[in-house]
Amino acid sequence: MTVDAVHVASGKVREIYALGEGTLALVASDRISTFDVVLPTAIPDKGRVLTGLSAFWFARTREIVPNHLLEIREDGRTMVCRKLDMLPIECVVRGYLAGSGWSDYRRTGAVCGHELPTGLVESARLPEPIFTPATKATEGHDLNIDEEQAGELCGIDRYRTAKQASLALYRFASAHAEARGIILADTKFELGVGADGGIVLGDEALTPDSSRFWPASSYEPGRPQPSFDKQFVRDWCETTGWDKTAPGPDLPDDVVAGTRARYVEAFERLTEISFVDYLARPDVVL
Repeated sequence: MTVDAVHVASGKVREIYALGEGTLALVASDRISTFDVVLPTAIPDKGRVLTGLSAFWFARTREIVPNHLLEIREDGRTMVCRKLDMLPIECVVRGYLAGSGWSDYRRTGAVCGHELPTGLVESARLPEPIFTPATKATEGHDLNIDEEQAGELCGIDRYRTAKQASLALYRFASAHAEARGIILADTKFELGVGADGGIVLGDEALTPDSSRFWPASSYEPGRPQPSFDKQFVRDWCETTGWDKTAPGPDLPDDVVAGTRARYVEAFERLTEISFVDYLARPDVVL
């Protein structure tokens, strides 16, 4: 980081620095969180996977929607980006019925106002992808909201633009992943407003932290699916008796290694680039 960089914020995973007029550096750490608690044990190279995958997708979706990426640094975990005025919603697209969407469907038969066919099972593929906005919670979990609420938060025109951009991004990424043996069950985008007033894709995109990736070879509707994300850590945490408040448990070596392997496999299958090659030259993903 340059000497004139000013630290402006910390997230669960990222450190954010102001570099100058309208420019930020997003540094992805190896921290991992489950149940909204950052665990004391890091996952080696996790931050580089998030940065490399995000940059890979940014480079391939800029014709769908502009993004904030300006440069990827040699450490493989830092992106230099344009500063955006972020929309106050999470832009979630679901192609399959899982997570909170499955919970909502079981309770109401709908997800964020989308009425769905009866008789769907957990992990079922939806008739078509749906946009399901959520609040940005400062503490605890984001909450699913309907289109009317999201439109009030964003302004209806910006909401509609964000919705169409998110659905287009999902369709592109889903087809790309499916051709490589991976199902993109759902994903969360962060969209903002650029200096010209247009909608811009920001933060991270289509990573194991922001998406639910499943191996297509073992997909079977009617049950939870194995995944290329931190579900492996969540499942282990559930066996410990931990009450899901800070501090979280230390992760054993085999869980750390297994989690790192899942992140790296997702990177390599989606990008078709060796992770070793990425570590040697991060701009190979661009």
